[in-house]
Amino acid sequence: MIARASLILASLLLGVGLAASPAGAERLIVSVSNHRVTVTPNYSGEELVLFGSVEKDATTPAGRTYDLVVTVSGPRADMVTRRKERKFGIWINTDSRQFLKVPTYLALFSNRPFDVIAPPEVQRRQQLGLKNVLLTQRVGPDYADVVPDDPFRSAFVRLRTEHGLYREAQSAVTFLTPTLFRTGIPLPGEVPIGTYDVEIKLFADGALVTRTETAFEIVKVGFEQFIANAARNNGFTYGLVTAFMALMTGWMASIVFRKD
Repeated sequence: MIARASLILASLLLGVGLAASPAGAERLIVSVSNHRVTVTPNYSGEELVLFGSVEKDATTPAGRTYDLVVTVSGPRADMVTRRKERKFGIWINTDSRQFLKVPTYLALFSNRPFDVIAPPEVQRRQQLGLKNVLLTQRVGPDYADVVPDDPFRSAFVRLRTEHGLYREAQSAVTFLTPTLFRTGIPLPGEVPIGTYDVEIKLFADGALVTRTETAFEIVKVGFEQFIANAARNNGFTYGLVTAFMALMTGWMASIVFRKD
């Protein structure tokens, strides 16, 4: 009797859990035009294309319209933003803020303005827009993200944006049909090397419906890759060779430009 009661209770709990789980009525199928971008000595940037479709099932409401937000984030690293002030006629660093494990490249694209896609609380929770992306900082002994108009945060985002490494475009995603979409991913000439994560979020009626992820990689090839591998894998030998080459260059220059 006890065993039977336990089985019934477990079945009821399982049924409640299944009922509480949202039933996915759509799913995203996506891909990028190139999953491996090679950086050569004359690389000046390029643009990848992300394309995909929304697959519906029998439970999808008829006539449903969608919004899409694409977030591309590059390799993470620690970075510092410094504040300079003019004192005694010269510019000096007076304060700084360290940003911890933040994306070296960050781009957010959508088909409509974020304020139209979702209400403010959903935008904050889903990190829609540069102002809502978490950029963890070291603030004294603490680690936290701060308000979007914090001067250090604003300066950090502005400087990255000026170099084309942070960007936001709220009309960059195009729906070619009600379910087929595309967008471009611009990569500047100074794009960091590494793996780039792409997150695609589908919204309807101001709420997140589903999401999916893909990725691509940016790698160096040729002599630059050889130098990078040598510096990373054989740091001591690389340092000795570099110092020797510098000495030899200086010695040869002294001979060439020697005054008799």
